[in-house]
Amino acid sequence: MPPAPAAPMPVVPDPDCPLCPRLAAWRAERRVSEPGWHNGPVPAFGPLSARLLVVGLAPGLRGANRTGRPFTGDYAGDLLYPTLIDHGFVRGRFDRRPDDGLEPIDCRITNAVRCVPPENKPTPAEANTCRPFLVSEIGAMTGLQVILALGRIAHDAVLRTLGRRLADHPFSHGAWHALEPASPGKKAASPVTRPLLLADSFHCSRYNVNTGRLTTEMFDAIVADIRRRLPEGGNIAQE
Repeated sequence: MPPAPAAPMPVVPDPDCPLCPRLAAWRAERRVSEPGWHNGPVPAFGPLSARLLVVGLAPGLRGANRTGRPFTGDYAGDLLYPTLIDHGFVRGRFDRRPDDGLEPIDCRITNAVRCVPPENKPTPAEANTCRPFLVSEIGAMTGLQVILALGRIAHDAVLRTLGRRLADHPFSHGAWHALEPASPGKKAASPVTRPLLLADSFHCSRYNVNTGRLTTEMFDAIVADIRRRLPEGGNIAQE
């Protein structure tokens, strides 16, 4: 029997990606003011074999844009990574540094927009321009079963990537959305042809935590539910 074909590698943006002029100009300014920072598209973190994909909005200016690793260097990672560690999706100790030895085991972490936007607010056009990279990311994760969207923009980006109508899957913290493959013969702009689950959470930003919109307990409950549905060493749990 011939060996199975290798899974495709995801397409990633060029380090000097020019596709979004506003973001490219913003990166160029940061390279002048902070030449020791990453200041480029931030790559995904974790194995392509993972069953869980965490999707955020965009790199933070002094977080991932500085360190070059998603959710590393600012407050959002302080909640995200310890929670993933507690539930066995990541191994190690998070220390806000890309060289802290953190090792994702069964999850991969990325952003809907790969470059830091001014005021942490990408435009709809920028999200659309960056979407092919998320399409490729999801398509390369052949074992993917659950996507955790951090915030409404990430939620919408995932649905558009999978060719789903936003009105059919409204964002709500704690909500789960069953995303079935397209019916036979129906053309769908989706990189996958198998069922997926989409879980929603408010973004784990300092603002959301400080205002009480998202608590540690609320976020832990989301990741605990994902772990229940993705038991260690097994397939997705059926309801």
